[in-house]
Amino acid sequence: MWGTIKIEIHERGETLQMRILVANDDGIKARGINELVQALATIAEVYVAAPHVQRSGAGHGTCAHDKIYVEEVEYAGAKEAVSLTGTPADCVKIGIDYFRQKGIEFDMAVTGINHGGNIGTDVHYSGTISAAIEANFCGLPAVAVSVNSHDAEHFDYACDLAVKTVQKVYKKINEETTISINVPNLPADQVKGIAFAPLGRRVYDWLKYCGEEDGKHVFRYIGEPKIDTGSGKETDVIRITDGYATITALKHDFTDFELTKELMEWGI
Repeated sequence: MWGTIKIEIHERGETLQMRILVANDDGIKARGINELVQALATIAEVYVAAPHVQRSGAGHGTCAHDKIYVEEVEYAGAKEAVSLTGTPADCVKIGIDYFRQKGIEFDMAVTGINHGGNIGTDVHYSGTISAAIEANFCGLPAVAVSVNSHDAEHFDYACDLAVKTVQKVYKKINEETTISINVPNLPADQVKGIAFAPLGRRVYDWLKYCGEEDGKHVFRYIGEPKIDTGSGKETDVIRITDGYATITALKHDFTDFELTKELMEWGI
């Protein structure tokens, strides 16, 4: 079922008659989103709605009880761009509505490029993935792109793979689908290829007690996740460690249909 392919980068192909909304969770000034916007601008009309500051790990949270401020900004490669004080999910939801009021409708959303991998169970914490899934909720198919390092330096392969993926999936996936791309933080010629992989499991042992401050107990997330080999060698967690970029198709429906049927039979 699962396999790998090798692609040649820098062959971006035809320009598409489409409009793309780009968002992220690292903030509008992050290098990753800047690189992504300029890459996508070679094939489509690009608009940006992104947080004004770093919002990594925001998951699918929203600023439900706070005012959200929207500011128009200049952005290289984008037709128009706005910076928002909300979460990544807020940025997508409000971005779609904000530009719609100007008569602009989108064909797809692309989120990233995230500084840090969004593989395995990390997708549940990720603002990048959540922003893409919020686009699904709002009726748009989406692509999420990440480089597997918080100190990401190499974006070329991720940009080219994002462009190629958008070109391939345009009008082939629906609003219930997010395509998640993760790329090793390596020069393009060192990436071994693409692995189409299921989500694996990330194991953490990094919540540390740091003592007391002002009479309060302090905890921090310190360290790196462990590699979990128990979920299978074909998972995205393992494949990206082996030097492959990974592609995984995600759905937001968590329903366990088989167990639901069993629950009915148990008479609960």
